[in-house]
Amino acid sequence: MAVNCSYLYRIMTIGQAFYDTRDALLSLYDDREAVAIAHALLEHVTSMSKLDRLMYKDDVLEGERLEAWKEVLNKAVSGMPLQYIVGKAWFMDREYMVNEHVLIPRPETEELVHWVRNDRSDANQLRILDVGTGSGCIPISLKKEFPDAIVASCDISVAALDVARHNAAMHHVDITFIQMDFLDSSIWQWLEEYDIIISNPPYIPVAERVNMHRNVKDFEPELALFVPDNDALVFYRALAEFGKRHLVPGGSIYCETESRYGHETRGLFATAGYCDVILRQDMHDNDRMVKATRPL
Repeated sequence: MAVNCSYLYRIMTIGQAFYDTRDALLSLYDDREAVAIAHALLEHVTSMSKLDRLMYKDDVLEGERLEAWKEVLNKAVSGMPLQYIVGKAWFMDREYMVNEHVLIPRPETEELVHWVRNDRSDANQLRILDVGTGSGCIPISLKKEFPDAIVASCDISVAALDVARHNAAMHHVDITFIQMDFLDSSIWQWLEEYDIIISNPPYIPVAERVNMHRNVKDFEPELALFVPDNDALVFYRALAEFGKRHLVPGGSIYCETESRYGHETRGLFATAGYCDVILRQDMHDNDRMVKATRPL
């Protein structure tokens, strides 16, 4: 949706650009979020801090900066998430490149990584597999937490793996990235045994797409979001079966899940023969994470 407003053709100061951006976003976000996004977009366009923009609020936006502001405003009012507009997101205090080929890292996933870190704080030489790498934020974070670990990560999307490799290089970590369809069990034989398997897999039934905010459903990659309506737990069944073949005795699977399917996901792993299956709540008290351990 293009912006068709007369203010795009006025003399535009930095201060006025902020207010016009905020006002344009109020149809999509509440006032607090619109203000935060407007500040982030103006910082991206001007390369100036909030304080500097206040000090120089009467400076005119012109030339390339004016065109850049028009472009990001058009993207923002179309519903494109801020992270995709500026091309970066933060996860566990580290910056990651993101684009439309990968999910935007979320705080709930940080909690999953913290769980692994706290459980294995004294471990050495861990072998870790991340399933569904996306931006690479999970395997990169774990490699930073466990420098001696051997970390591998797989994804079906070649474009997502390109992003993950870029981020791994940016953070100077060595991770083996593998392009594969994890649901195809015929290729599991090429993978090794692991102490930890971790995943934030797709878990949203396709039918629920209509109820999602458009900045998710219209911009984030469908491959990383949706599963068939009749099989919401398809990835968890695959993880459970894979773990029985490729998880060392005493090793654990950690996965993020949809809150409504938390108990069902826990039951799936328990039925598959795992022990000490734990369902944990996130910061918002939603059932969000499951840990399942292969018996010794």
